[in-house]
Amino acid sequence: MFLGPSPPHTPPRNRRNNHRPPHATVSSALPDLFLAAFSLLFLWSSPKPLVSLPPNRLSFPLTPRRRSTTSMSRRSPPSPPPPPQRFANAQSLSDWLESRLPSDSFAAWGVKPGTKNVHNLWLELSDGETSLADSTPPVRTVNVVTVRVIGEDGKVLVESHQELSDGSVRERFRPLSEKMKPEETPDEAAFRAIKEELGSIFKSENDVGERIKILPGTYSRRVEERNSLSYPGLPARYALHSVDATVRGLPEEDFCTEEKEYGGESKEDSEETRAVGKAVTVKRHYWKWVSPSSVRA
Repeated sequence: MFLGPSPPHTPPRNRRNNHRPPHATVSSALPDLFLAAFSLLFLWSSPKPLVSLPPNRLSFPLTPRRRSTTSMSRRSPPSPPPPPQRFANAQSLSDWLESRLPSDSFAAWGVKPGTKNVHNLWLELSDGETSLADSTPPVRTVNVVTVRVIGEDGKVLVESHQELSDGSVRERFRPLSEKMKPEETPDEAAFRAIKEELGSIFKSENDVGERIKILPGTYSRRVEERNSLSYPGLPARYALHSVDATVRGLPEEDFCTEEKEYGGESKEDSEETRAVGKAVTVKRHYWKWVSPSSVRA
């Protein structure tokens, strides 16, 4: 048997340690390192955030928003009303009114039957019962208490007419009413009005307060705007405060009472005393009982 030259010896491979030679591993890993470094560099240099958030969800403005001045102005309190007009005497009031009222209407004050004069209005202003707006024409504002005196049979007492100091008669046909004093409650004004206008019917006026009872739950308020009957040509705004009351001991038939308006005569020499002497006052009130349905609302 011919034996030729033997083939070169090849060492057996280790199957468990099937790795590349060291130089092959290093050379193949270099591209991966460069790729990873380049990717990190790209991500850090990118201006976009890593995570995209919905707009206006977690972001906050750099400067706080300012509240609208319009909404704040709506909540601001209203400006205070202008101060009431003040006059040293009736003549100064007359001069002020002369350029603000129609001349024919102003001339009828205290002359036309049933009207009052400028002295009455000045006394109302001095006592705080009336205020005048500085306008043309001026507007007279009055708080008035109206008392519906209820009789035992359910009828209502009304003032049919008044007899004035100048001899004229003023038709009324309305429940007892009186101008309110400053800071006076409707109940207080009702007690005072009943004492002043009905007190003379009783033998002793000191116990009139004990005869009066204001009926609970009857108070109401409304506002009326109309021309004044007492002062022609002068617009008026009436805040009417109404209550029901009973007064023990009143006559069951029609009757008449007397009133000393403005506290009667005084010997004190003052502007108020002189104005009272020239004012048109109520001397007598004439009363009658009527059904509630016929009372003027």
